[in-house]
Amino acid sequence: MELTKDLTVEHLPGSRGSSVIETVSNEENLKPNESQSLLENEEQHFQEEVEEILRKRVLDGKEGAEFQLGQFFFEKGEYELARCEMEKIQNKDLRAKYQLGVLYYEGLGGKENPKKGFELMMDVASCKTQQAQTFIPAAQYNIGRAYFQGYGVRQSDFDAERWWLKSGSDDNEFCSVKAQTALGMYYSRPETFNLKKAFYWHSISSDNGSLESQGALGVMHLYGMGCSRDKKEALQCLRSAADRGNAYAMGQLASYYYNSKLYTKAAEMAERVALIDNLDEVAETTQCLREFVSKGVSLGCFYLARCLQLGAGVTADMEKAKKFYSLAFKYDRDLTALLQKQVTHGLM
Repeated sequence: MELTKDLTVEHLPGSRGSSVIETVSNEENLKPNESQSLLENEEQHFQEEVEEILRKRVLDGKEGAEFQLGQFFFEKGEYELARCEMEKIQNKDLRAKYQLGVLYYEGLGGKENPKKGFELMMDVASCKTQQAQTFIPAAQYNIGRAYFQGYGVRQSDFDAERWWLKSGSDDNEFCSVKAQTALGMYYSRPETFNLKKAFYWHSISSDNGSLESQGALGVMHLYGMGCSRDKKEALQCLRSAADRGNAYAMGQLASYYYNSKLYTKAAEMAERVALIDNLDEVAETTQCLREFVSKGVSLGCFYLARCLQLGAGVTADMEKAKKFYSLAFKYDRDLTALLQKQVTHGLM
């Protein structure tokens, strides 16, 4: 699995847990208004009530309330308001500076300014306070991402690698798992090819919970890339990753089952991934690169089409086969062309 430019941002550590609404609701023991009909927008009611509580907390000078208010808007997707609140407190709350860096770099809530976003992340990464220690690896990952993409700073593979190595160091209890996965992919690309290093970083990242790296490890074990071939370990990684929602792992399993002549299993797995149509949502939920979600769906579509064409593991249906061949091409034309070439030469 090779690294691509569509790397996603590292979220503020801890921000992917309980939302501000959930936290405040629990703290204040908020419950639905009994006089409010379920036909009305109960969620909107809660949001308004939480906002009112947060604004009162800010006026009362409660510690952390200003950041909570900004984060409340950030989580709702009201980025302009989030940016406004974070701007006010960026110099006294490092979390606000971090989120402001994300907002500027991604162009959320206003004009994109990757240079300013990069500078804010550098400020966070250079901070020496105790609070900063939990954020620094995440900021370092984002800095490496900026160098790799060449947004807000001159593109430099060397500096991207340098910052990711800092960020992903397993010696740090707050290490960035995204940086570890990025390094695994970084060493899989032609320009920086080193499969032993790729295997090392994907192994660490997978152990730390990366779904993307778990799928990558399955492929590496299956084909002996950077390690000895180990079919048992490969299938264990791929099946576990597929069960957790990794579309690329599902596609690779469909391929493996088909080429092992396990056509019923191949058709079932291929259909499971081929029916995914919300690729952006899947990429966000699983924290897998969208490009590899797309490749996984393309693999599924192609192998399902092949099964339908030949009546392998399913009832033959040429019309459905044509539909899924077209979808395979839609999701990844280069991969589909390669697979079709294998069919033409009798390799499939």
